[in-house]
Amino acid sequence: MRSHSVILLESNTAVLEQLQEAFAAGKDFNVLYAGDDGDEGIKRVLQLKPDLVIVGMFLKGTDGCGVIRAVKKTWFEAKIVATGMSTDSLIERALKEGAIYYLVKPFSIPNVIERLRELMKDKPDEAKDLSVGKRQPVTTEEKISEIFISIGIPPHIKGYGYLREGIKMTIERPYIINSVTKELYPSIAKKFDTTASKVERAIRHAIEVAWNRGRIEAINAIFGARIYLGSEKPTNSEFIALVADKLILENMV
Repeated sequence: MRSHSVILLESNTAVLEQLQEAFAAGKDFNVLYAGDDGDEGIKRVLQLKPDLVIVGMFLKGTDGCGVIRAVKKTWFEAKIVATGMSTDSLIERALKEGAIYYLVKPFSIPNVIERLRELMKDKPDEAKDLSVGKRQPVTTEEKISEIFISIGIPPHIKGYGYLREGIKMTIERPYIINSVTKELYPSIAKKFDTTASKVERAIRHAIEVAWNRGRIEAINAIFGARIYLGSEKPTNSEFIALVADKLILENMV
């Protein structure tokens, strides 16, 4: 088995040491550099070009997202795993900048090593969001939010809540997807005290945000097939039906 080169950037000394020890104990990872300074980390990554970069969100100098952005701008093919707290906005930012995995703290070091081994076996274009140590989503809303985070729909836009509600309604009453304009949009609008036309526009905007961020591979990975390519994007009803069907068919609700 070939040893994979790694650069570790982590501000938590204990976590940094544990990861270094775990990598040293095995034969499949070789740490080229480990530190807590983002600016120095960027230089080392671009100089050494490791197989894998692990980036903590809170670093000295340039923070984790800044490191990911700077590295990706110069070396787009870099395989970067982000680590940090389980915060939707932070996870969304890291994935938007170009991280392919997000490891949620606190995590089990053995689990992290196993996930990284799996990552190095994946094809380069199979971007995923693996949240090691993160509590598995339980409610329908959590499951839907998990999908939204992975494909790049940020929680602060109005369409996020409207889309989530539309998917929940479709799961509960699948037939409603055949009457989007007359029944689904008005039902969502009633709950949020707005108009059906505003609901339609906000949902369309939310879907466009994900597509414009180039998360097509993550979207295809979520649904297990190359459903969309390039600039293709689904209509509101297609996207709602797609997510609802996924949750129903996988017995996740």
